[in-house]
Amino acid sequence: MKRTINFLSAVVLGFAAVACSSAEKMAEMAENVTVKCEPAVLEVVAGEIDATVSVTYPEDYFHPKAILEVTPVIVYEGGEVKMEPFYFQGEKVEDNYEVVPSAGATITKKVHFEYVPGMENCYLELRGVATNKKKSVDMPSKKVADGANTTYMLVCKNGKVDLKADGYQEIIKQTAEGQILYQINSSTVRNSQLKGQSVKDYQAALDEILANERKTLVSTDVVAYASPDGKEDQNAKLSDNRSKSAEKAYGKVVKGKEVTGDVNVTSVAEDWEGFQELVAASDLEDKDLIIRVLSMYSDPAVREKEIKNMSAVYSTLAKDVLPELRRARFIANVEFQNYTNEELLQLIADNIDVLDETALLRAATLVKENDQKIEIYKKAAEKFESATAKYNMAVVYIWMNEIDKAAAALKGLEMDADWQNAMGVIALRKGQLEAANNYFVKAGTQTAKENLAVLDILNGEYEAAAAKLAGVEGYNAALAQLLVGNNAPAAALKCECANVAYLRAVAAARQGDAEAVKTNLEAAGKCEKLAERAAKDVEFAQYR
Repeated sequence: MKRTINFLSAVVLGFAAVACSSAEKMAEMAENVTVKCEPAVLEVVAGEIDATVSVTYPEDYFHPKAILEVTPVIVYEGGEVKMEPFYFQGEKVEDNYEVVPSAGATITKKVHFEYVPGMENCYLELRGVATNKKKSVDMPSKKVADGANTTYMLVCKNGKVDLKADGYQEIIKQTAEGQILYQINSSTVRNSQLKGQSVKDYQAALDEILANERKTLVSTDVVAYASPDGKEDQNAKLSDNRSKSAEKAYGKVVKGKEVTGDVNVTSVAEDWEGFQELVAASDLEDKDLIIRVLSMYSDPAVREKEIKNMSAVYSTLAKDVLPELRRARFIANVEFQNYTNEELLQLIADNIDVLDETALLRAATLVKENDQKIEIYKKAAEKFESATAKYNMAVVYIWMNEIDKAAAALKGLEMDADWQNAMGVIALRKGQLEAANNYFVKAGTQTAKENLAVLDILNGEYEAAAAKLAGVEGYNAALAQLLVGNNAPAAALKCECANVAYLRAVAAARQGDAEAVKTNLEAAGKCEKLAERAAKDVEFAQYR
């Protein structure tokens, strides 16, 4: 917004001195001089105030032998700040100042000030001294701009930092397993296998599952295999026959037990997966070579041929490994109901020692008081040497603004993206903006990106901030949009806290909605600091 100001006194911009007979006469003719300031309402950007002042002098105004000294001054509650003066001279002055011709001219100068608290309620004025024939005259001061907009300072500078995931599973998937072995090329289940230790252990596991209120038998897999030796088509037929006999055997294994869930019966023609597992777990000297063969060849026949070529090894495989793959597996798929939130809270109070690492991490998120969160994280860190607990402890310290304690908690932890972001927030809280920027850039996460937007706002890079916060909802995102001229997101904020109400009031003021300004300022005024700000804020000048 531009405003034209009629000079009612002697020029105060270091531009003027009239083509009159004296400095006193210049003051009398000042009403013919016009002044424009852009912006008419000053704005603080990145802690600085910049404006452009233009003065137009009419013909025959500036005395050819006059010198004018003009000093831009910001006057604010509690003090004033002066710039170095500008100097101007008439056509007949033998000096090196900028010349203002008697024919008239428009002179434009940039003014710059460092922001000082209190300048939000200020004005810019020009003070001048005209000298002619060794006589100096103080020119009356002239106000050329009002106020200083500091809306960007409403940015929340706390920084965003997130807890690491606790890894707690409300439902834990478990399995219990038993197996029976077949003789080579046979699909007959031997009675000895049904009485073997593997089946007994499986039955005992089933009994425990069925008796445990927290466990549910969801389903059972019965899977029959053939060992990966011999012709593939024969093995496919053999494994299929074994699946049929295994299904019958499973019925005998669970007889009398109230099992639940579906029973899924399948077959695997050649158990190469099991073969690789057994070889990897064995003491065979050439096991790495065998595993390499498996990775090099996908064709079962080629695999078998290459392994059989290792004659010394193959005899051991045929004796110790292949028989273990002529089998059927009974796999119980179980869901374990972990502690509920209510139970965790109770255990925190009554029996915290029964909780494992992830349960402690989850419990810390459930308690309300930050001090209690810290104690739970300390417990997990001490008992389980939990890096996650140490990091989350640092996060809570940041929330509490215990910055030194947060930094101490982060020492020795992996410098991953979360760590980089947390260190950036610590630097931000300390006012170390360059260090904060470096940490956030290294983090490269969405959270760090949002924190970089805070730095953009503080640095006057409003478009960059708005771009980083595109698609993000919340206070800083709405402020960024407000700073680039989009009032809608701020007006639409739903939170009823004082800071949000104040931002809505600013948006309403810019939209000319007096009623919304009043309503939101009343809500914001519950915060004494914001009430004091509103009384001076140029955003509300026309509503006071």
